[in-house]
Amino acid sequence: MTKPKIQAVVGSLRTHSYNRQLALAAQNVCKGRAELELLDYSDIPYMNQDIEYPAPPLVAAVRTCIEQADGVWFFSPEYNHFFPGVLKNLLDWLSRPPEPGAASVLNGKPAALSGISPGMGGTATGMDHLVTLISLLNMAVMNKPRLRIPQAQTQLDEEGRLRLTTSASMLEEQAEAFIQFIARCKPISV
Repeated sequence: MTKPKIQAVVGSLRTHSYNRQLALAAQNVCKGRAELELLDYSDIPYMNQDIEYPAPPLVAAVRTCIEQADGVWFFSPEYNHFFPGVLKNLLDWLSRPPEPGAASVLNGKPAALSGISPGMGGTATGMDHLVTLISLLNMAVMNKPRLRIPQAQTQLDEEGRLRLTTSASMLEEQAEAFIQFIARCKPISV
């Protein structure tokens, strides 16, 4: 069996964000079992139907990355009890068909969710909102296990880099569960 290809979508554009660091930790955990790549969508424009067809080249490139992936793993912070606007903009673009009459590249795509935050909630509320949206977009959501890491500062080294301690085994468990979930999901045709 070939290794699944997973696109990691980080909800923060900050270079050293906790969630980007968590995605990189997941990339390390997946080595040998799956290919996990971080999606770069930092330069896509705001969704605007005036430029929808043909899509801007950066949007087309991001769609291709998602289309070629076997699954999408979201790593997102929580801003004001919601997921970030940059992630919403990305999902708005991805929810639209690449051409009239085609299906969205998200349709039936397996999805997993993780998040780390300095707050006490550990991104739980933002994740619930994200699940509502990606379920509406017909993604196959792996609801359990989800990884919510509160109080990020308790798992950082002296230089502010993420060094998972108590959450390391949970990340490994989620990675293994997602790899198995992807294998069980069947593509949905439209």
